Amino acid sequence: MNAELIVTILCGLAIAVGVAGTIIPVLPGSILIGASLLAWAIWGGAGGMGWVIFAVGMLFVVSGMAASAVLTGRKMKQHGIPNRSVLIGVVLGVVGMFVIPVVGLFVGFALGLLLSEVQRTRNFQAALRSSGAALKATGIGMLVEFALACAAASTWIIGVWVEVAYGGP
Repeated sequence: MNAELIVTILCGLAIAVGVAGTIIPVLPGSILIGASLLAWAIWGGAGGMGWVIFAVGMLFVVSGMAASAVLTGRKMKQHGIPNRSVLIGVVLGVVGMFVIPVVGLFVGFALGLLLSEVQRTRNFQAALRSSGAALKATGIGMLVEFALACAAASTWIIGVWVEVAYGGP
C-alpha cells in the first residue's frame, strides 16, 4: 500500500463525513470536503487532474455554502425573523445537544427559535408560523448544500476512477 492510496482512502472517508456533516450539524461539512479535495490534489498523486478535480469540486462546495446562506437568509428576512431569534435557537441547540443525545441539537434549536419568537411577537400563533418558516428555510438551505456536497463528492469519485483507470494509485 503506497502513500497515494492511503491519502486517497483518508480523503474519501473525510469527504463522506463532510457530506454527512451538511445534514448533521455536529459534524464538519462542506469545509471538510474542500480541505479533503485540496489534500487529495496535493498528496493523492493525481497530478494536474487532481487540481482540476479540486477546482470543480470547490465550485460545488462554495456554491452549496453560498446558496444555503442566501436562501436561508432571504427566507428569514421575508418573514421578518431577526438574527437574535436564530442566535437564541443556536445557543439552545448547543445546550440541547448535551441534554438530549442525538436529537437535542434539532429540538433545542426549534425550541429556542420558538421561545424567542414568542417573546418578540407576543403571539404564540404568529411565533409558531414564523418559527416554522425559519425551520423550513433552514431545511431547504441544508438540502441544497447537501446536494452540492454530493456533487463535489461525485466529482472526486469520478476523478479517482479516472486516475485508477489511467495508471494512478
